[in-house]
Amino acid sequence: MTGPVAPAVTSTVALVVAAGRGSRFGTGLPKQYAALGGRPLLGHSLEAFARHPRIDRVKAVIHPDDRALYERAAAGLDLLEPAAGGATRQDSVRRGLESLESLAPAAVLIHDGARPFVDAAVIDRVLDALASAPGAIAALPVTDTLKRSETGKRGQAGHIAATLERAGLWRAQTPQGFRFAEILAAHRAIIHGAAHGAVHGAAAGPELTDDAAVAERAGLAVALVEGTPHNIKVTTRDDLLRAERWLAGAYETRVGQGFDVHRFAPGDHVMLCGLRVPHEAGLKGHSDADVGLHALTDAILGALGAGDIGVHFPPSDARWKDADSAVFLTHARDLVATRGGRIAHVDVTLVCERPRIGARRVAMVARLAELLGIEAERVSVKATTTEGLGFTGRGEGIAAQATATLSLPTLNPPGPAA
Repeated sequence: MTGPVAPAVTSTVALVVAAGRGSRFGTGLPKQYAALGGRPLLGHSLEAFARHPRIDRVKAVIHPDDRALYERAAAGLDLLEPAAGGATRQDSVRRGLESLESLAPAAVLIHDGARPFVDAAVIDRVLDALASAPGAIAALPVTDTLKRSETGKRGQAGHIAATLERAGLWRAQTPQGFRFAEILAAHRAIIHGAAHGAVHGAAAGPELTDDAAVAERAGLAVALVEGTPHNIKVTTRDDLLRAERWLAGAYETRVGQGFDVHRFAPGDHVMLCGLRVPHEAGLKGHSDADVGLHALTDAILGALGAGDIGVHFPPSDARWKDADSAVFLTHARDLVATRGGRIAHVDVTLVCERPRIGARRVAMVARLAELLGIEAERVSVKATTTEGLGFTGRGEGIAAQATATLSLPTLNPPGPAA
């Protein structure tokens, strides 16, 4: 008899913390679900990690009342089931870490859900630093002169009590990365210490505002790596307006088009937009001849300025003989993610007399959305005929044309909005 199967090893998990209520944001909607560039702010944060090639899984920590808002923000992304947060950020992180115990990842990156502009390079720097330190955080050196108010309270300016020495000071950002077992133990130690103090009448310690502070208290060395000025945390409505202005200037819209045609050949089915469609003939091609996926792949590659499908998957290469064309499309999708972009919309038109497409259109939309990792509302599939004219009208084959609209970082983006 065989024993229980051990869970698959997951190397790195991103834990995106989004359980706060946003009391300083000034609206009834938690700030992480406010619209930024036409999608919830949290969606930008989740996608940055979900698309990163070195992040194995992504998990959010949310308020239980926000499930419907979270589902909208997470649409189209392959994420772990979210964890329920606690009364404070510290509680929420600990609960999120404890929910990952069954996965036992080697490392975890903890990120604020209200930081929508984290980029792949920052994530890479934090991960690289974990090779030589138990913890690492993104941060920026302080360049402004710092003053301490006599009130000592946030939002109450008062008079200057002292000027602080800024040399060696850094502004902490997220992600903050740690070896999983060690940061979980550090969080639990604080909870156990607080419980012990309560039993013996000791005052509770101060609430720690980031995970690096938790690690420091546990005696873990935490490395500093370079963050970026645009990795801002959206806290107020003014922050959101700044983020909107920056986003508008930091991304550009690209549109690509693709066209493909395959002739009929002996067979009992055709592949169209990732679906096996029964038919009295097949389609002739080096791969599976999915004319819809080929046209769409070319459209995405065209928007990227990355050549065409033949450049990436030459028909002279035996590896692609009878290949599933989904491989081609997901390759193009991953190239978009590598560039730090996203697919805003795709549109495919199939041109044929037979087979009939109408009854399968919804399933094709769903399949394309799945392959591209986007919402179905961003996918269009249509079909038409040529009224008996041309090779498609004579029933000699199927043609497809496609367009893809991408949002890509500009080559020379402006600095963050002031």
